[in-house]
Amino acid sequence: MKHILLAEDDLDFGNILKQYLELSGYTITWAKDGQEALDLFKTKTFNICVFDVMMPKLDGFLLAEQIIAINPETPFIFLTARKLKDDKIKGLKLGADDYIIKPFEADELVLRLNNILKRTQNHSNQIKTSNTVTISNYSLDTQRLELTCKDFKKQLTQKEAELILFLFQHKNQLLKREAILKAVWENDDFFSDRSMDVFISRLRKYFKHDSSILIKSTRNIGLEFKVN
Repeated sequence: MKHILLAEDDLDFGNILKQYLELSGYTITWAKDGQEALDLFKTKTFNICVFDVMMPKLDGFLLAEQIIAINPETPFIFLTARKLKDDKIKGLKLGADDYIIKPFEADELVLRLNNILKRTQNHSNQIKTSNTVTISNYSLDTQRLELTCKDFKKQLTQKEAELILFLFQHKNQLLKREAILKAVWENDDFFSDRSMDVFISRLRKYFKHDSSILIKSTRNIGLEFKVN
C-alpha cells in the first residue's frame, strides 16, 4: 500500500524528496516529466500519485486528467510553488486529495500521504461490503462504482460513490458539513471543505434525471439528501 508515483522535474528537489519518502517506508518511482509519469502509470500499479503542477511535456493538471481516465480510483495530490486561487480550484475540480504549496515540511507530506492511504483503504473495504443500492429510480453499484438510471450511466470515482452512499444512508436528514467531511474526507480543513462543494455540484448533475431526489443546502449549517 505504499508505492508512490512521483512526478517532479526539479532534479535536486525530486532527489531529496524521493530519499526522504523512501526513508519513511515508501517505494518511489520517480518521473522527471509528465509524459514519463503517464507512461509509467500505464505499466505499473501505484497506491497514490504525487504530481508537481508545472512540468515539461505534460503539466500536473493534464497528467491528472489522463490518470483519472485510466484509473479514477487512484488518489493523487499536487505539489506547487504557485499560490494562485484558480490553480487550487482547478485541482479541486479534478478531484485531487490534497494541494500542497512549496516550500513545505517533508514530514507534513508524509503525514498527509499516510492519512490519504489509510482513508482510501478504509473506505474501499467499507464500500465493498455493499453491492447494489437502489436510490429511487437510480441504482448504485458500489463494487463497479457505477450509477445508473434508465438511459443514464455514470462511472464514479470512489469518493463520489462513498459520498452518495453516506448521504443516502442519512437521507431526509439535515447533516452538518463537518459530519460529512469527517465521514468521507476524514478531515474538515479548508481544502476538504471546498472539495466537498465541487463533489456536491457533480452529484446534483448526476441525480437531475429524477425529480424526487434533491440535494438541499442550508446556509452555514449543512446538506440534506431528500428522497421523496
